[in-house]
Amino acid sequence: MRAIAPDLFIETPEGPRLLGGRRREGGDVVFPLPQGGERAFYEPVELSPHGLLWSWTVQRFRPKSPPYAGDEDERGFQPYAVGYVELPGEVIVESRLEFGEVEPRLGLSMRLEIVPFNHGADGDLQSCYIFRAEGA
Repeated sequence: MRAIAPDLFIETPEGPRLLGGRRREGGDVVFPLPQGGERAFYEPVELSPHGLLWSWTVQRFRPKSPPYAGDEDERGFQPYAVGYVELPGEVIVESRLEFGEVEPRLGLSMRLEIVPFNHGADGDLQSCYIFRAEGA
């Protein structure tokens, strides 16, 4: 299973990490790691796998395709939570969210996970990242 985009995340012995970029001048951290010519201005940095829920909502209709790349059609679409997770001292990341039985609330502790997402043009299963509520 490969990531839906290059340099999005890596697996480490301690678990998955999103790959961000630290600007060589000034040290600002961004996510995702820039690609193309812009990448020369950044050094890759592994981001924290833990953060705090900063904002959230529910996506209740299938987004336009492209850029949305889910396998399901309009009838098979299932609403999902999406929002922002603050990785303290690093950056705020947009992500799908999973709460399970945990009641969503701002400041909720969240952890990074890698999950299956779709089948690429070659038919291979691709993965993406989500943040899941601690205890879910």
